[in-house]
Amino acid sequence: MNQIADRPATLARATQPIGQIAVELPGSTAVFRRLKLDFCCGGQIALQQACDNKGLALDAVLAELDRLERPATPEAPQTTDGMIDHILTRYHAVHREQLPELIRMARRVEAVHREHADVPTGLADHLEAMETELLDHMDKEEQVLFPLLRAGGRGMAAMPIGVMRAEHTSHGEQLERLMALAHDATPPPGACNTWRALYAGIAQLADDLIAHIHLENNRLFPQFEPVRKACC
Repeated sequence: MNQIADRPATLARATQPIGQIAVELPGSTAVFRRLKLDFCCGGQIALQQACDNKGLALDAVLAELDRLERPATPEAPQTTDGMIDHILTRYHAVHREQLPELIRMARRVEAVHREHADVPTGLADHLEAMETELLDHMDKEEQVLFPLLRAGGRGMAAMPIGVMRAEHTSHGEQLERLMALAHDATPPPGACNTWRALYAGIAQLADDLIAHIHLENNRLFPQFEPVRKACC
């Protein structure tokens, strides 16, 4: 039996306008762009019709979109290895997918709508700066800190954890600036589908980054830091 046909929610997406999917499903714009499906000016037609017009297999496109669905994040495992694996797959890999597409859309919105009063001037540059800092941060965790924690290096972990905490503070400041540039991810009335999809993706990035930092700062790192003595 067709697995796609067994999923009513997935099948319902076939009749949705492609522009609506682009706005509601972060990451879908990268799929549509690669397949040359116009979700902006041509976003009013249903996904099935758009696929038929391009000679694309609807089931294959639906399967790609289905993989982008991120239901409520499950509770991270309690073990060190399990928690780190969860961070790598749910946050590190996701951030690496999110940022390039957000940067591309921001550049387009800034170029096409440069005369609009609400155009987020400087947004793409800021996203690029965030990407550079976040990629460097994640590389340091993956190459240095996480292997140390997996090996149980409690006595040696305090200094690199301190560096990661300081960088998390910087990420938080960058996130505040991002939301200011993007008007709290609220598109203006009449915004095109690309603009709306950009802000939906930024809202998702913000939620993911906050949850990512919380998990590390408040659950993973304290296991490897010295216990602070209560004040007299």
